Amino acid sequence: MKKQMVGAVLAVLILAALASAQDAMKKEAPPKPAVGPSQYLLENWNDIGRKLIAMAEDFPEDKYDFRPVPAQRTFAEQLLHAANVNYFFTNPAMGLKPPGEENPKREQYKTKAAVVEFVKKSFADGAAAIKQKGDKGMNDLLVDPFANQQTRVSDMAWGLIEHSGEHYGQLVVYYRVAGLVPPESRPKK
Repeated sequence: MKKQMVGAVLAVLILAALASAQDAMKKEAPPKPAVGPSQYLLENWNDIGRKLIAMAEDFPEDKYDFRPVPAQRTFAEQLLHAANVNYFFTNPAMGLKPPGEENPKREQYKTKAAVVEFVKKSFADGAAAIKQKGDKGMNDLLVDPFANQQTRVSDMAWGLIEHSGEHYGQLVVYYRVAGLVPPESRPKK
């Protein structure tokens, strides 16, 4: 019994020493350098885009015209709005006029595939604009068409990331009311 106790204590001491050595190695490793402002912006732009694209691809096509209450947009209309509003950043950042309206007509995007493609394109176009501007272009000025005020490229992009995040939250409710689990809430494999 005494031998077993000594063996157990020895095993605990060895594990503690190994854990301590790992902690010391972590503390000795220098932190990774910060990424530039445009790279950080791009990562966040792509992350919310990934979430909305996953929803667009995942939600059943027969529920694309579902709305939780009559006053709300349909699922498809929410996606079309979020994607189209991205062009209020992308177009001015690329020297183009912003879209004429915030909400494209559902009739223009009759199928799930058409909506998915539009959502993908809007985030890809925004990512391309961020990459083209790079760190040096983050402080370039453009006109925020909603406020009719000059704003920095980065500020406009961050505002659209937040806007997309708000619509992501609304679409989570659509999933839940429809009895479905959103892709981000599912267990990871």
